[in-house]
Parts: sequence; structure tokens; C-alpha cells
Amino acid sequence: MLNTPVARRGMVAAPHHLAAQAGLAVLREGGNAIEAAIAAAAACAVVYPHMNGLGGDGFWLIAEPGKPPVSIDGSGAAGGRVDGDLYRRDRLKAVPHKGPLAAATVAGTVSGWQLALDISRHWGGGMGLDRLFEDAVHLARTGYAVTRHQAEATARNLAALRKVPGFAQTFLNRNKVPAVGSLQVQPRLADILEQLAEAGLDDFYRGGIARALADDLKAAGSPLQAEDLARHRGMRRRPLSLGLPAGTVFTTAPPTQGLATLILLGVFLRLGITVPDSAAWVHGLAEATKLAYRVRNAHLTDPHRMSVHATTYLTEHLLDRMAGEIDAARAAPWPHQPADGDTAWLGVIDGQGRAVSYIQSLFHPFGSGVVSPSTGIVWHNRATSFALDPGHRNALEPRRKPLHTLAPALARLKDGRTMVWGSMGGDAQPQIVAQIFTRAILLGQDLQQAVTAPRFALGRAVDGQAACDLKLESRFPPEVIPALQACGHPVTRTTPFDSALGQAGALLRRADGMIEGAADPRADGCAAGW
Repeated sequence: MLNTPVARRGMVAAPHHLAAQAGLAVLREGGNAIEAAIAAAAACAVVYPHMNGLGGDGFWLIAEPGKPPVSIDGSGAAGGRVDGDLYRRDRLKAVPHKGPLAAATVAGTVSGWQLALDISRHWGGGMGLDRLFEDAVHLARTGYAVTRHQAEATARNLAALRKVPGFAQTFLNRNKVPAVGSLQVQPRLADILEQLAEAGLDDFYRGGIARALADDLKAAGSPLQAEDLARHRGMRRRPLSLGLPAGTVFTTAPPTQGLATLILLGVFLRLGITVPDSAAWVHGLAEATKLAYRVRNAHLTDPHRMSVHATTYLTEHLLDRMAGEIDAARAAPWPHQPADGDTAWLGVIDGQGRAVSYIQSLFHPFGSGVVSPSTGIVWHNRATSFALDPGHRNALEPRRKPLHTLAPALARLKDGRTMVWGSMGGDAQPQIVAQIFTRAILLGQDLQQAVTAPRFALGRAVDGQAACDLKLESRFPPEVIPALQACGHPVTRTTPFDSALGQAGALLRRADGMIEGAADPRADGCAAGW
């Protein structure tokens, strides 16, 4: 059995060890799960700048014992003057992945932090933002070691990023990719975190920081305006849920793809497959994924533009019917064009059993690449999820939210356990979430074993390059690949512990109060508890 950290007073899992330690320090000082999550999220925004930051979006699932879980939508909409004509005038057929025109939706992460803090205050939380941002400010001002993942993401995207306003001055070393282990500082970001701590998070949207951001974005060529920031509010939403034999799984509602996670699990459980790492196990999950994504691709969008509520697709009748469509010996056609995405998931469970599953993201590596010179904030590129075709289900319109790949997960199990887990992985997130849940809960694997185990992803895109194959880590048993190919799956073997197949984490609180944690060896993080 792999070593799984166990604690009673609280635990944090994050994709970077310094972020986990920032959250753990808050727990040690008496902070609650939300306060620890914000400390970890702020630190992660500094030390994993290619994946997440203040200029991105975020989604929360929060559970307090004895009460229904709540969800927070910290995502932004397109600017009021952002529509398809803006891009068609430049003869563009799609929203570009990098540059000022990619920076076309408001960043909602900070608004989500505020709504989470409001809940924390009802729990009696009293830590100030100066304390919660302390580690993040220190790391931004004095520096942190560049990870291999950051260096590789910079190198892969250098051609597109080098000339984007503000990027080279912030993230390159004399116009070159910083070496792994080299010291990187972000003094402007440190100043902004201190200003937010003093003025309050609302300053990001309606104060001095907002004015600086609006001016910098305009100067860079972004279509966003001060009015767009001022109009933005984070939103509390009711999570989506699905009852399973083991308990209830919760995830985030549209505009996220959380619905796909629940459909995938609901369909797969109906197949009765119980042997992990087998060809039947991979085939069943892959075929359930196709059915889940068929619904997602046809219906999910900004919730205000959906004509049918997402829960319609979680009925027993529909899940039974979809499971009946799966051929155990033949792969269904798969024409879907996947989306890349870099994201940071983190989870916290405190000593009172309060749990957080949180995810924040810039979408593609370094988002749009646009860095505000006066704040050091890199802006996301979630606008690339829009289509310029007015008839598309996710057509670009002013004030509309794009479909999100982000989808954290939380489960309340019938045996009294509570689990939070999630992963980066863009389009593949529901698949990774389902694989970990299937292993840890349905098959009883050790939590760390479930996260470390060989992983696969159907149609995982890498750096925006679409792919419709089935990617499997080479650690799967050798007989699995030919068996899958015989079913008609196009298979690509990846290296062991390939980070393109997700950087996951998980926490599980047992009925006796003990907390188990797992961190992904594909990332740079840890599960830290006490």
C-alpha cells in the first residue's frame, strides 16, 4: 500500500508544496478550511503562474457537516463591447489563444474568494487578508524556484507569448525561458496582494486596482473596460448532485462541465465493471465519457442561455438509456474536438469536518499572456471557449459566460466519509475525477494509490492541439492496449506519470475524524496535515 498522509486537525492538498504549506500554516493557527484554502490559493497563484492567478476564474464547493453543500461561481463574462464582429473585422475565424483579443472576459477568481470569506465569517472565521496573503506576498517579493512544469510550459508557448504585452518582462529571463530551479520574483504582484489586503477584495473590481487593470488592459489592446469589472459579481449556486450506491457526488453547475462528471459516473456504474486497469475498465469509462460529452457539447453553456435545466440529464431513465447504448466490444465514433487547459485544484478539510474543493485557472498556459504592468497580474484566455458562429450553443455575445472545463468534486458517502478531489486537465477533468472516485470509493483502493495509479484520457488536447485518440500511460498492463485497439480505439501510449493526464489531489475524512490525503506525483505538490 502506498503511503497516505493521515491527520486529525486538518489537511491541505495542493499541486505545489509551498501552496499546501501556506494553507496548513493557517490551519495550525486556528483558521478554518476556507481561510486555509484562500491562503493556499493565493500562494499557488504566485508559484504556479502558468496555471492560475488573480487574473483567472475559480469555482468552489464548500461543505459544512449537517448542512447542504454550497457552490460559488467565480467566473467572468465577456465584456459589454465584446462580440463576434470584433474578431471578424480582423478576419479571424476564432478567438485567438494568446494576446490582447484573448483577454476578453472578466476575471472572477477574486470575487469567488470574497464570497467564500463571507461563508467563513458565518463559521466564526476572523483571520485578516493580511495574514491569509502573507505567504503569497513573501513568495512573490523574495522569490520562488521555477518548477519544471513552469519552464516547460513557457518553452512550449514561447513563440506565442514572447511578444504579448507584459509577458517577457514578468516571466522571461533576459528574453529567455527561465531555468528550472532559478529564482523568480513578482514584486508588483506582491504589492497588489498587500493592497487587496488593506483595501479589501472589492478593490479588484471597483477600486484603485480596478482602474489600474482597466487602463493596462486598454493599453495592451484588450476590449475589456472598467465598466465590465465594475459590473461583475461572483455568484452562489446550488451544486449539481447525483446519488450513487456509495453516497452522493456533488459538482459545480453550468457554465462548468460538472454535469459531464455526474453523467460519466452514473453511466459507468450501470456497466458493472469491477476490475481496474483492465481493457474493459478503460473501455467502459471511455465510452461513458463519449456519452457524457455528447450531452455537454449539445447543451451546456451560460446557464442563462440554457432552455433545459442540467438536472434533466441526471434522471434514472436517461442514465439507463445511455448505458444501454454502450457496446462492450466496440468503440463508438468519436469526432469531438477537445480543449487544452491548465488549472490548479486544491482541497482543504479542517478539524471540524468542514471541507473545500476549489479550482482556479488561467485556462491555457499563462492564459492570454497579457500581463498588467502596474499590477503584475496575468489575464486569462477563457474567451477562447466561445465560438464566433452566431448559431453555436456557445456563441460569443456581450456579457455572456463561456463554457468552463473547470469542475471540482465533493462526495458525502453513506459510511460517514467526506471526500474532496479534483484535477487540472482541461477537457479531460471529468475523466480524471471519475477514475480516482472509481478506484478509491467503488474499488476500495488506498487514496494515494488511486491518485498515483496509471491514468488515461480520451481526446486529451495538449497545448491547444486537438486529438481524438485514447492516451494511456505506459504503466498499464501490456495486454490492455492491443485489447483496446481490437475494440476500435486509436491508442497513444504516454510516458509514466505524464502531467498532461492531470495533476490531481484528494482528501478523505473518515467517520472517526481522521483525514487521509493524496497528492499527484505528476505535479509539485503534497498533502500536508497535522
